[in-house]
Formats: sequence, structure tokens, C-alpha cells
Amino acid sequence: MPQMLTPMRTILKGHAVMPVLTVHDAHTAGDLALALIEGGITVFEVLLRTPAAVAGIAAMVRAAPQACIGAGTLLRRDDVLRAVDAGARFGVSPALTPALADAILEAGLPFLPGVGTPSEVLAAWERGFDTQKLFPAHGGQGVAWLQAIGPVFPQIRFCPTGGIRAADIPAYLALPHCVAVGGSWIAPPELVQRRDWSAITALARQASAMRVA
Repeated sequence: MPQMLTPMRTILKGHAVMPVLTVHDAHTAGDLALALIEGGITVFEVLLRTPAAVAGIAAMVRAAPQACIGAGTLLRRDDVLRAVDAGARFGVSPALTPALADAILEAGLPFLPGVGTPSEVLAAWERGFDTQKLFPAHGGQGVAWLQAIGPVFPQIRFCPTGGIRAADIPAYLALPHCVAVGGSWIAPPELVQRRDWSAITALARQASAMRVA
């Protein structure tokens, strides 16, 4: 098996919950990052789904250099290059293609590829990615999937995301092959829009108190 250039598992270790963020205003992105850090969260993913996402990552990197900020929804080589240029320290995708894997490995970017079937798990592992994202997890439904797939691929660790609520997280973290959980509930759009950083810090504290079993 090829060896990972930089293991994503190391980045996620000790961070049971990874916020998944949608940034619509790059001017407030730095404040959002600082609110999460105040709540004990230092690893988070910014989705490249808005025009402000790349500038938002760059703003977060400037405001919070102590954080490990990743870029999500990487689909093409250009997305990888934009993420690296913005200062992202890892990448996340909803799926994996040979071209995307090539771009990631060429960039040397720690990476969390999305998988949803045993074939996708095996294909990602063959490219050297031993830490993968179950997507979509469909809230708590992904627990059963991970329970079934874990013994088949004992070398793989998973970070499920997609519809996961705070109440779902303990069941995931109790699984031996679940290294972390991704969720958007820590920074809901209404709180970001209102710039209610104290409320986001409170949710971050709740998340940072959770631990992998």
C-alpha cells in the first residue's frame, strides 16, 4: 500500500468534532475562526461552495495562524491549487477520482476523501488514504454502516459527515474506527449572519468537550 505523505489521522487526533463551515462573507471569517478557537476548536473545514470561501480561508489563516484550517468540497485540480494558495492545511472531498487523487498527492496536501461504498473505501486506500470521510452519513444512520465496514477494513479510520446532529455524535465516537465527526451545527448560518460569536463559542465548547472512546 502507498504511504500517506502527511497523515490526515494525525491532524484529527484529539479533535473529536470538526466543524464544517460555509463562509458567505470573508470579512467576518476571521471572527468566526477566533470564536471557534475560544471554544476549544482548532481544526475546521471551510466548504468551497461560495464565492467567498477561498478569501474566507485566507482571512482565517491570517486571523488564527494557530488553527488547522482545511478546504472542503475539493472536486478538481483547480480546487486543490486554490486551497493551497489560500493557506489551507488539509483538503476534504465528497468523493475521489483518479485525477483528484493525483492533484492531491502532487500538492502533498493532507486529505480526507469521501467514500460511501466498500469499493470506494478500497480505491481510496489503494491511493494511500487510510483516513476517509463517510459521506453522507445521513445523521445517525451511518453508525450501522461503520459497524459493518469497520471489521472489513481494520486499517482505515473514518470521519463521518452529512446531516449529523450533536445528539448523534456519542454513538459515532464510541466506534473504534471513528476518529472524528464533522458537523455544521457548531456554526449555524443564523448565528454567523447575526455575528453571534459568543453563541458559536458556546457550541464549540460543547463540541470540544466530546471525546473519542
